[in-house]
Amino acid sequence: MIKHFRYILILTVLLNACSNTKYLASGQKLYTGGEVKIQDKDIKKNDAKALSEELQPLLRPKPNGAILGLRVKLWIYNKTRTKKTKGLAHWLHTKFGEPPVLISAVDIEKNSSILQNRLQNESYFQAQVNGDTVTTKKTAKVVYTAQPGPAYKIRKVVFPPGKENIDTAVAGASAQTLLKPGNNYNLDVIKNERIRIDAKLKEEGFYYFAPENLIMRVDSTIAGHQADIFVAIKRDISERAQEIYTINNIYVYPSYSLRDTSLNLDKAQKYRWYNIVEKRKTVNSYIFANTVLLRPGEVYNRNDHNNSLNRFVNLGPYKFVKNRFEDVTDSSKLDVYYFLTPYKKKSLQLEILGRTTSANYTGTQVNINWLNRNAFKGGEALKVTLFGSTDVQLGGNNNGFNVYQAGIQTTLSWPRFISPIYPKADNAFIPHTNFTLGYTLVDRQKLYRLNSFNASFGYQWKESVHRSHELNIFNFNFVNPQHISQLYLDSIQNPKNTNPALRHVIDKQFIFGPSYGYTYTNTTDDYRTNTFYYNGKVSLSNNLYGIISGADTVKGKVKQIFGANFNQYIKIENEIRFFHKTGPNSTFASRLLVGVGLPYGNSTQLPYSQQFFIGGPNSLRGFQARTIGPGSYVVKVAAGNFFPDQSGDIKIEANLEYRPKLFSIVYGALFVDAGNIWLKNSNGLQPGAVFTKNFLNDIAVDAGFGLRFDLSVLVLRTDLGVPLRYPYIRPGKKEWDMNFRYSVFNLAIGYPF
Repeated sequence: MIKHFRYILILTVLLNACSNTKYLASGQKLYTGGEVKIQDKDIKKNDAKALSEELQPLLRPKPNGAILGLRVKLWIYNKTRTKKTKGLAHWLHTKFGEPPVLISAVDIEKNSSILQNRLQNESYFQAQVNGDTVTTKKTAKVVYTAQPGPAYKIRKVVFPPGKENIDTAVAGASAQTLLKPGNNYNLDVIKNERIRIDAKLKEEGFYYFAPENLIMRVDSTIAGHQADIFVAIKRDISERAQEIYTINNIYVYPSYSLRDTSLNLDKAQKYRWYNIVEKRKTVNSYIFANTVLLRPGEVYNRNDHNNSLNRFVNLGPYKFVKNRFEDVTDSSKLDVYYFLTPYKKKSLQLEILGRTTSANYTGTQVNINWLNRNAFKGGEALKVTLFGSTDVQLGGNNNGFNVYQAGIQTTLSWPRFISPIYPKADNAFIPHTNFTLGYTLVDRQKLYRLNSFNASFGYQWKESVHRSHELNIFNFNFVNPQHISQLYLDSIQNPKNTNPALRHVIDKQFIFGPSYGYTYTNTTDDYRTNTFYYNGKVSLSNNLYGIISGADTVKGKVKQIFGANFNQYIKIENEIRFFHKTGPNSTFASRLLVGVGLPYGNSTQLPYSQQFFIGGPNSLRGFQARTIGPGSYVVKVAAGNFFPDQSGDIKIEANLEYRPKLFSIVYGALFVDAGNIWLKNSNGLQPGAVFTKNFLNDIAVDAGFGLRFDLSVLVLRTDLGVPLRYPYIRPGKKEWDMNFRYSVFNLAIGYPF
């Protein structure tokens, strides 16, 4: 079958080529692309391949685009040729068609010169490149043969020896130089070195200095194919480029508009180290104490300058920020002006969302958001959200017991720390103090209703572009069940199918305690081959009160708050993601999740809202959502009844996925998932559910493949997962057993991790 498919594919490609070339005029040849060959016995095969791949994209023009050898756009162009200026054929011809790229459009000499220049810029000073056309009856390509010659290496780098401020500043930047003796000469590195030195000088007050004021002289006459580089300051540099500038006065305009043409300095109101200028007071003076990082009398520093601009943008109330520096006459001082254009203070927004959840629910949510961007004239963002949603489970085991939700969420965020003690934060990111208050009604059709009240108070700040923190001084959550149906009660009390998971869902929950989360990620650094993400979180609940009250469920000392047994636990969560680029359009992605909840004192297990679940489109994709575990426990469900969500106090999960780009916006995926959840303590009703030293015997495993459609605004994902290993023994089945009959199709939005 594979052999026949191969022949069919080859025949299709040939027919496609013929159908496109038959439209060419006499003497015309379709350009099929260029090839770069490296001929140098002294260059290693892998290095020659990498060099060829680097040079290939420089060739112009590009040949007609092809998918699996089929030039679809060219075929559309040829098939829809028409003299009409309207109609479907004309629309396809102009919008989707692509005219043929002919060999006559290729300037071989110019391409050879470009390739040769690139090689010379990368240390191959003696490089030579020649191009030659290879033709068939109707097509042609160009083969470029490059002879790089020896690579020139840096012998030494010499910085300015002068005693002037500018000389010593440039020489002082030598410690972190990018030009390392022994490395190959590279023009791009030299350009980056000039930019680096300029950035260093900008941090030392040289406001008017520019990279163009530096010149790098190269002496390549050194024996042994070596080069000396001399870093020098151009002779015609202006005087002010050599001056160290300090900050004079700082002016902030909080309600600036394009109609404003006067600086109105007579209306400036001084607050600490800056001045606020506005006709009508729209903000309190302290609002900018966290954003203006430059100080009068201090040396100009571009890092503080850029961080200040970022902080103005992230402050919240302002749509645009314009900055200007002006010389103070007869001095090396600068006046600083910040012109801020505000958003409308209040806004009302309607959102209609389609969504999928980790429990295989698909539904719609409607949000009405009211936002005040400057509630108390201190940049405080007050947001009130009314929401309602309906969710239907597709591919699950719940027989149509749909979920309806409605509620309100209020958030107040201050762009600063409201605390006498806080960490230093002088980077580009504004720290925030957050207070939330909300209520949610969850109605699971025909089964029960849950009233959930929540509140929290805490802080968010970014230590750097890669590190961020979230500390909540308290999290409060109270869940009160109501209107529990007889059907649900019968399911709980059925002696043949007793399942404590059903009882746990409708237990009252009272959570009160702090939490801390830390995140490190460099996944936004596109230039890295390997990127990493880590998120860790610690949550506590009623620990101090539980100790003081002497709560001990095991000994029968159960304590209550507001008529509900309070929850007492320590919960630790860890998530690690690692991404490795195998090429420009393919990546290996991996994830490890480890979560441990330690209930004690007044609790024998975590509250349901804090427990771990596994399975589903963002977890083990070969199993239905929340159907695995805990441990090797097997759920027994009576006919006509519903399948309970399985939850646990401990979770281990690992995922590995290969993501190649197939074509256009379509990416593929091959994946393997493994993991399970467990209980910390036995409840006597779920045999095999407790975590033990033999936990590896309880690991569920699946594998599968999928497609991702990257639509820019969102990623639509499809996955087909096949179970390979079940965590429990199935009568008459092997431990490892692949059967496509039990495969699970997942449709979701976004990547699983």
